[in-house]
Amino acid sequence: MTTTVSFIGLGVMGYPMAGHLAKAGLNVRVWNRTSEKTKQWAQEYSGTPCQTIAEAVDGADFVMTCVGADKDLVEVFEGDNGIIANAPKNAILVDHTTASAGIAEQLAASASQNGQGFIDAPVSGGQQGAEKGQLTIMCGGSDADFSKAKPILELYARALNLMGPAGSGQKTKMVNQIAIAGLVQGLSEALHFAEKAELDVQKVVDVISKGAAQSWQMENRSGTMIAGEFDHGFAVDWMRKDLGICLAEANKVNASLPVTALVDQFYGDVQAMGGRRWDTSSLIQRLRKLR
Repeated sequence: MTTTVSFIGLGVMGYPMAGHLAKAGLNVRVWNRTSEKTKQWAQEYSGTPCQTIAEAVDGADFVMTCVGADKDLVEVFEGDNGIIANAPKNAILVDHTTASAGIAEQLAASASQNGQGFIDAPVSGGQQGAEKGQLTIMCGGSDADFSKAKPILELYARALNLMGPAGSGQKTKMVNQIAIAGLVQGLSEALHFAEKAELDVQKVVDVISKGAAQSWQMENRSGTMIAGEFDHGFAVDWMRKDLGICLAEANKVNASLPVTALVDQFYGDVQAMGGRRWDTSSLIQRLRKLR
């Protein structure tokens, strides 16, 4: 029998991710808060648009979610009209939202009480990674649930790992965002210095990218940073949400994140400049405006 997969949340990430499942020949049902997006997806891919979450998850083997934040997860998972109350027992629930470890642990406990498995599986790779099916997926949950979900997740993953029990995927995503925040600030300062020193900035990048300074951000974002183009990629608003989660978790586990806290403030400055939807590499614009 064909595996039935429900996908809840068709944003810039969820839309292409659900598309990969449909292209693989799975029986895909989709639901989105705005029904227009659901209809649009169904016109592009082979799948069933649903009017309610209950309809979407009825009889599903797997339910995948990719929504906004903790509050959105509570809304779609809990209550009489939510996923947990309406998905079958033994269904595996996989959440791709970047959220807190606490909400992952909460939903895992609720799903378990209803006989369902739960995996927190935040992703890295951005819209481009989702469209190409080359996401890095960091999972938290049981070995048994992960083994069942792995063939489904591999349809849009480049790297896929089980990091530990529920919440471990979210904590690993926090590590990812902490590393990126400091790296992008460092790259911004480096390019800004090169500009002020009146160097040929692209030549500088060409040279240093062949050495220890090389990074994904340098390879994929330095050109647009030099050009001052930021209408793409992972939005500053989203990064601030993620860094807020990181800083809250750091407080819980007594971890010191001084650079992350500072970069979070810098992103606040970018928001004040009107860059709420700019790519995270727009940190360099803040430096350009300072002098």
